[in-house]
Amino acid sequence: MKKFLIVVGILFALGIVGVFAITKIDFNRMNADNYYLQITEDGVPHENKLDDGSIMTSYSYQLDATNADGKTIPLEFTAIKNLRKDAYLKMYVKKGDQVSSYDEVKLEEIPQKAQKKLK
Repeated sequence: MKKFLIVVGILFALGIVGVFAITKIDFNRMNADNYYLQITEDGVPHENKLDDGSIMTSYSYQLDATNADGKTIPLEFTAIKNLRKDAYLKMYVKKGDQVSSYDEVKLEEIPQKAQKKLK
């Protein structure tokens, strides 16, 4: 009986790991508030020298973002490339103003109250 419970426990644990692998859960987006913004300007470039001597450039942005209720907050975030002007982004925000992730979206995918603030 003891061996049976151990085997069942191992299979259960493997099943949970398999579910996470299949569904590809992004913990950066879990329990995050959604805000929306439009890229209106180029990002500010920042060059960082890596240990191997190569240079990596990132781009920082400071823009206002609006949630589905129409509430607007300032957000500061970085990207690994200069983002496309006029692109709409869905921001995943934690702890009030910390951007954990973002996706490019179409204007039609943005809630109406947020759309009105972006136009």
